[in-house]
Amino acid sequence: MENIDVQGASVPALGLGTWQLTGPTCRETVRDAVEMGYRHVDTAQAYGNERQVGLGIEAAEVDREDVFLVTKLDGSNRDAASVRRSTRESLHKLGTDYLDCLLIHWPNKPWTAPLEETLGAMNDLVDEGLVEHIGVSNFSPSRLDRAREHSAAPILTDQVQYHPYWDQRKLLDYCRIHDVLLTAYSPLARGGVLDDPALVTIGNRYGKSPAQVALRWLVQQDGVAAIPKASSREHLEANMAVFDFELTDDEMAWIRDPSKVKTGVQFVRSQLPF
Repeated sequence: MENIDVQGASVPALGLGTWQLTGPTCRETVRDAVEMGYRHVDTAQAYGNERQVGLGIEAAEVDREDVFLVTKLDGSNRDAASVRRSTRESLHKLGTDYLDCLLIHWPNKPWTAPLEETLGAMNDLVDEGLVEHIGVSNFSPSRLDRAREHSAAPILTDQVQYHPYWDQRKLLDYCRIHDVLLTAYSPLARGGVLDDPALVTIGNRYGKSPAQVALRWLVQQDGVAAIPKASSREHLEANMAVFDFELTDDEMAWIRDPSKVKTGVQFVRSQLPF
């Protein structure tokens, strides 16, 4: 497993996303992932699975400090009191006394607390030692810039949808300039990469699947981590097997220029609630 050094932190380049994983399946998947070497686990208050994620990590019997554990504030928990209360609840559910990173899941809505209030409470949690780093999710470059301006603690990461059909070059350029990690969720475009002709062709050259090529394309970019979701040992192992080959510059460029039809289909798919 490779790590990315950002703002003095070392973050595993590949993690496990747990969106839509619940109950025993979530617990067993997290346990299996950590046992086979995953050291970056992502969850959220909105996922309703923090307890199962915590039990999975506990069952894997690894040292807590060896796992980079991330959760995200629900949209209803943005005022200072709710940030503090809900984060302590998350810690209890996860069975840990600190978080490696706490994120704002989506930008604050106008009828919720101001961004400054949310960030202020998150900074307090850093000062108390309950949270090591803070970050945001689904923030555009302008929103990320505002968050950085209003936070005393550095913004470690912006977690966004990123895959070959979702161009994030502007955000990635901003992140690189300001030493912010870009964490890619839905890196396989909800399965959309699996039959991509370019990825199939490139994968055949290396004995890799289209999904592995798509993940390699992400983690080979400076300052990018990926958190694919998986629920079987086969997929967990396959997702990890992306550090033993390297794409050429031409292949990286080819993957970055997908068909406009594929891009349109993936945009529609990304808007669906399932």
